[in-house]
This record gives sequence, structure tokens and C-alpha cells, in this order.
Amino acid sequence: MFGTVLIANRGEIARRVIRTLDRLGIRSVAVHAAADRHAPHVREADEAVAVSSYLDIDEIVAACRRTGAAALHPGYGFLSENPALARACARVGVVFVGPPPEAGELMGDKLRAKEAAMAAGLPVVPSFTEAQAQTAPYPLLVKAAAGGGGRGMRVVHRAEDLDAALASARREAQAGFGDDRVFIERFLPRARHLEVQVIADVHGTVLHLGERECSLQRRHQKVMEESPSPAVSPQLRAALGDEAVALARAAQYVNAGTVEFIADFDDPAEHFFLEMNARLQVEHPVTELVTGLDLVELQLRVAAGEPLGLSQDEVRFAGHAIEARVNAEDSSRDFLPAAGRVLAYRRADAVGVRVDDAIAVGSEIDIGYDSLVAKVIAHGEDRPAALARLDHALARTTLLGVTTTTGFLRGLLATDEVRSGRMDTGLIERLEPPMTPFSDEQIAEAAAVMTLATRHEGRGAGGSDPFTRVDGWRLGGRRAPSWWRLTVGGGPPLELRLDDLGLHELERTGSDSWAITSEGERREWSFAIDGDLIWVGCDGHAWPVHRSGPAATEAAGSYGDLRAPMPGQVLLVHAAAGDRVRAGDPIVVLESMKMELVLAAPVDGQVTELNVAVGDKVTLDQALARVEASP
Repeated sequence: MFGTVLIANRGEIARRVIRTLDRLGIRSVAVHAAADRHAPHVREADEAVAVSSYLDIDEIVAACRRTGAAALHPGYGFLSENPALARACARVGVVFVGPPPEAGELMGDKLRAKEAAMAAGLPVVPSFTEAQAQTAPYPLLVKAAAGGGGRGMRVVHRAEDLDAALASARREAQAGFGDDRVFIERFLPRARHLEVQVIADVHGTVLHLGERECSLQRRHQKVMEESPSPAVSPQLRAALGDEAVALARAAQYVNAGTVEFIADFDDPAEHFFLEMNARLQVEHPVTELVTGLDLVELQLRVAAGEPLGLSQDEVRFAGHAIEARVNAEDSSRDFLPAAGRVLAYRRADAVGVRVDDAIAVGSEIDIGYDSLVAKVIAHGEDRPAALARLDHALARTTLLGVTTTTGFLRGLLATDEVRSGRMDTGLIERLEPPMTPFSDEQIAEAAAVMTLATRHEGRGAGGSDPFTRVDGWRLGGRRAPSWWRLTVGGGPPLELRLDDLGLHELERTGSDSWAITSEGERREWSFAIDGDLIWVGCDGHAWPVHRSGPAATEAAGSYGDLRAPMPGQVLLVHAAAGDRVRAGDPIVVLESMKMELVLAAPVDGQVTELNVAVGDKVTLDQALARVEASP
């Protein structure tokens, strides 16, 4: 086994690998860009090396040589599927913990991978050239030929939209993978996304470790994953496993990989090969929990030339595991990326729950990287038990300062479709946005009461004793009225007077939390202040509460303003000041976290203001342009 291993990645990925290295007694080396110099993965590694970019192969390999690392683990994302990194490692005698470059190159090219799958006897999704696509049955899917993770993918419903979809997918593919090649294939509107974990050693053993259900997606990116799939029978499991092993053998694949399939919703036995990811997957923990195997340890042992020491019959599956991805995104704004500084963070700590993260109070979440901030994974003896544990864990998760999808995930878990296992890749788009269990008035009250309680903590926090109330009461005179003008998220402004809040009993339960009892109901709320912004959270949900007047909110959009719905960078500008435009015409295209967002004219009229240019970085709600409506 290796003495020192360098992890060419960051965040929760690097921390995950470090945990296994620590357990095996292997020295770990982290790399970090300038912004990550104080990140958790840097602090936890035995040594850390600064690099200008996580994508600079020469710097990464030089860091291996400087630190004496005998092997390099690429994690997932970044350079993990780049054969050039594997070859660069080989040139300097460093072992790449992943597939041989030839196998990685084959599977990394989605077009060649489909050809290899056909040759190995796997069913594949029909593909089309651009000319054939003009007369092919729609909908179609445009996909990047390199990379994955939902980047560079566009669903096209009409032939007249194909050119724009191809151009957009090519730009996103170039930005995400440095390769703008795309291809077109049949799109199944109602399908399940199934994948099979494989592991192979250099001695000819190839195993599958069961399937994962990954159908809960938005924008072709996974939201929840589970193992086993509620829709896969033992017979189908064996068939999928045999096909995945056959492809790995045909590609002379070594190390961990994932073979992905798309399957008909009503009859999953009708399935097609999609692609093979030549790396560890984000969702690998669910496989670890049901098999009891440490996939990173297996990767390291295979890379060191050891046999797996396991036969297919010896792979055992126990219970059910479900993973929820907590992303820095705003589900109320179509999952647009969010950014900010973490003001409070509490992770779930419960039996059968695992949390993979890399954030702490003070961490900066920016738009330069993927929006994933944490993964909450639950394991139970069966699916209902795993679902219950996951929901309980999410309810006990607190993250303030950055908008996340934690509350959305709880709402998704409560739907009949998810609880019954009848899921497909388009389900999230069809579902109504889950309702928050709290009204804006309740959230605003909690923000006001906790703010006052914190200010007056030395004099007591609440209760029936007038000397400990936080409503402005004073001896020998009337209580001083306390007016609050608050906006919860992007909702309408609310005016609250402390006199109207009634009596609230408060109990400090932590450095950033209070228990509030109102009308006999006791709930624990989390709380943090950032300037004029008050962050509050309860039961896994969190909201920014602005202390501001209604004028700015009411004025927004009255003249056809275009404001940035997410922080990002201006990728394209389609109009100039003075241009006449029609409602729906693209004005500005933003890029954030490798995702494109088109901002269109809200009304027919004239562009009277244009405040940005290509390359500009913009903040949330920044005014970008104004379109004045035609008379």
C-alpha cells in the first residue's frame, strides 16, 4: 500500500478520501486554490500544497513529486476523468487511482462509449446526426460528448429550437470540460435513471455492487439517489449487473466506475445504456452503506496491484440507503445558484445517518464551483426506515447565510410519488413546489422576537413576568412601541408592531438557536444576523429576512427591470441601449456554476438602460438592464 497519497480535489470529496487514508494509516496531501487556503479539507490533510487551479495538470503532478506522493486520487469532477492526468502521473512514476488512460479515454468519449457498448451487446439509445435530427421524432436530447453531471445537456421539443440548443450546449460543454463536441439522441420523456457500480482489479476480477436509483433530477442533475432501486427486480438486477460487467471487461476497465442506464418507467426491463463514468460517483455512499464496503479503500488496493479478494457471490446487500444532496440553490427561483458566507451550521447526528460535507461557520460559498455543499445519507433495514431517518436528519440540519435546498428536499420526501417509489426523471418538473410549513408572518415574528431577545438577553428572554418581556414595556410608563418592517425572502413587505406579537416564551438552546413557545406550541429556531439581514431557520427550512421598507420591493420590475436572479458572470449581451425588443427576446445571458441562464425582455418596448458588458461579474438582484414598455 502507498505511504503518501495526494488528493487532486477539494471540499467534501477531498475530506471523504482523507477519512479512508487516515483509517488506513496513509499520509494525505491536499491541494488548494488561494480561496480555499483555510478550507476544512486543507486543515484535515497531513500536508497541503497551494496551486493556482485545480485544473492545472502540471502543478498537480509537481505537487506529487514535491511531497513524495506515491499515488494520486482524483476524486470526482475536475480532472478525475481526464486521461491526460493519468498519463502525466505515469510519466513521473505516480500511480493514478483510477482506470488506465486508454479505458478512461474510451468511456470519456460518449460517442465511442456507445459504440463499445453496442459491441459488448448492451442496448443503446438511438442517436442522430444534425441532418437526421431535423426529421427525427421529438423530443430529442443534445448531450456533451465529454464530461457529465448534466452539463452541456438540452432537451429539444421542436426542430426550430435545435440550432439554439446546440449552440448553448456547446458553450456549456466548452466551459465545463474544455471540449465543445455534442451529439443528439432520443429523449425518453418518462424514464427512470438507473446505474450500476462496478469495480475491477488488474487480475481479471470484475464485480458489480448493485444498482442505484437516480431518477430524482432537475436540469439533468441528480437530487436524491438510493440503493437498491424500488423498481428493480432480482432478475433485472442480475441483467443490469451482467451488462455492466460485460462492458467493463470489453473496455479493459480497471478500478471503480459506474455504468448508467435509462429505463422505461412502466417497464424498467426495457432499458438502454447511457454512458460510463470512469470515476467514483457523488452518490457512492449509498452503495457503501448497503454493501458494507469502502469504495475508496477498494480503489486504493486495486491501484496498488492487490486483488479484490472478493467474488460476485460474496457481495452482500443489507437494508436500504438514500442520499439527499444539499445544494446552495434557491428552489423558489427555479434552483438558481446561491452564494454567501455560512453564518451558522449544524449537521445531523443520528443513528444510521452519515453526512459528507466540507463547510463550517465562516465558509464562503461562491459561484466558482459546483453548488453541492453537503450530502445527507440515511441507512435503514428497509426503504420506509431509510426515508424516515433521512427526513429526520434533514429536519435537524441547520445552515444559515446561504439559501439551500434542505427544505425543498423535505417537501420532496413527503410526496406520494417518492414515498411509493414511483419516480421518473421528469417528476420534479411536474410537481408543484412544496409549500413551506410556516407563513411569512410566523417567520417575521420569529426573526423580530429572536433579535430583541438577543439584544436584551441580560434582562431575560421572555415569559409572563413583565420585567423579563422583550416587547419594550417599562416601569412607570407605557411600553415603547417597536415597529418592524420585514421582507421574508422575495415576498411582500410586512409591517409588525411588537405590541401585536403577543407574549412569546423564549429559551436559549444553543449559541445560534432559541426555543420559542407561542400559543402553547414550542419550536426550536436557529438565528443569525448579517448586517440588516436576519437569517432564521426551523425544521430544516431557512429564510433570509430583510429589514427594509416596501418601496424598493414595489418598484422592482415596474419598468421592466432585469435583475440578476443569481450571482454570476455575464456571458453574452444580445441587445444595446436604444434597441426595440419584444417580450421574450434574450437580453443578457449569465453563467454561474457552469450553468447558463437567459434573461429575456419582460415586455414589448425599448431597452433604455444596459448596465453590464460581457465578462462583468454581477451580484444577486443587481440591476442589469431596463426595458420600458411601448405605449
